[in-house]
Amino acid sequence: MKNKNLFPKDFLWGGAISANQSEGAWNQGGKGPSIADVAMCRKNLHISEYSDQHTLQGIQRALADSNDQIFPKRGGIDFYHRYPEDIKLLAEMNINAFRTSISWARLFPKGDETEPNQEGMQFYRNLFLECKKYGIQPVVTLSHYEMPLYLIEEYGGWKNRKLIDFFVRFCKVVFEELHDLVHYWITFNEIDSVLRHPFVSAGLTTDNSDKRTMYQAMHYQYVASAKAVGICRSIDPTAQIGCMLTGIAAYPYTCKPEDNYKVQQLRHYVYLSGDVQIKGKYPKSLMYLFENEMKLDMTEEDLTIIQNNRCDFLSFSYYMSITQGTEEDAQHTSGNTIGGVKNPYLESTDWGWQIDPTGLRILCQDLYNRFEVPLFIVENGLGAKDTLPKNGEIMDDYRIDYHRRHLIELSRVINEDHVEMLGYLTWGLIDIVSSSSAEMDKRYGFIHVDLNNEGQGTLKRTPKKSYHWYKQVIQTQGESLYFD
Repeated sequence: MKNKNLFPKDFLWGGAISANQSEGAWNQGGKGPSIADVAMCRKNLHISEYSDQHTLQGIQRALADSNDQIFPKRGGIDFYHRYPEDIKLLAEMNINAFRTSISWARLFPKGDETEPNQEGMQFYRNLFLECKKYGIQPVVTLSHYEMPLYLIEEYGGWKNRKLIDFFVRFCKVVFEELHDLVHYWITFNEIDSVLRHPFVSAGLTTDNSDKRTMYQAMHYQYVASAKAVGICRSIDPTAQIGCMLTGIAAYPYTCKPEDNYKVQQLRHYVYLSGDVQIKGKYPKSLMYLFENEMKLDMTEEDLTIIQNNRCDFLSFSYYMSITQGTEEDAQHTSGNTIGGVKNPYLESTDWGWQIDPTGLRILCQDLYNRFEVPLFIVENGLGAKDTLPKNGEIMDDYRIDYHRRHLIELSRVINEDHVEMLGYLTWGLIDIVSSSSAEMDKRYGFIHVDLNNEGQGTLKRTPKKSYHWYKQVIQTQGESLYFD
């Protein structure tokens, strides 16, 4: 498919990070402690005293520990102080879109205040002004695993309906202060993840994370998201505001009906958040479960708010596909918070995530045909161990190959499947602290950051071979994907 129209002229090319994995400065500028500052201690240290970190007692013990190296997200890559250098580097790569998140705890240190921390607000305004200087569109996530810890200690996290109002107040302030600089918004990152990691996603401690409580927390987030959509439109009718799912293509391990049933259940779970936020309603079977068995706190007003404030686009992450099976002796593999049976037809990354570019095409077709709104890939990438030579750049051909294959499939999605696609954002455009393993060795970026798992390094930024490759892809609107 070698032609000059592989991607639309207004296609958004860029990458994504999150505040909690990059900013650092966890106790500076008036910021309060967030979930990220206690949730992920370095696993390779085997620190047994933090095995209870998802309890109220564990939170207090973690906060009392001044050894920030145990909690790498407290330092991140110091993006808080170095963002002008980083945005300049990204601009030189020709990107026109940059996704990041706003730390709720940086604007509202406790989460329930009535007035924001102006120093935190000024940081984000300066950041987005820097993006504007280079013609880069910010794509801003309002909640990306960064809720203030006080909301857990005082209110019990998202199991409490009061958090809806606190979050909506936060969003209103953000929209009012930044709508002149931001056109694309996302409410919650991978909102479906409440059922997979309830503490990080919803602030539910281990004694409050039963299935009913998790669904209740997710419902409150759906209502909060819908209210945020309504407020955003009232402040800036031209803005685009979307939801985000964990994008997963799923296959049965065998043709056994039981394997296919497992796949079907996974799809129902993944698509639920799209049904609520795009279609504006719960599936009937789940409504019966919520009303009659779980007896969730779910009012008619909630359902009306959800119905009347549907999202403009559906964004999603995609790293790999999942294979589901019932064979007891089947080999298993890990993934983006969801593991599965190892697919013998696919390669795997250094961390066991299986590489499946065709799965991206399958997923895009499913999502577009089901929800009939523009799609936006806001996370796609390869976590790998990079080797930094003493002289010269990192030769990360494996990362180039990963992105090339996925982008070729994406060009087919756009041109052959006629799917409306807003853009493609690589995950961890610059090396950041890994969300799943709280380490630096698992690198996604096109820009190397001199920082190791022990928190040692100069923090120097160095472009990798993939940096120059992606720059050319963007410059040629994808034509260079087919260069020999």
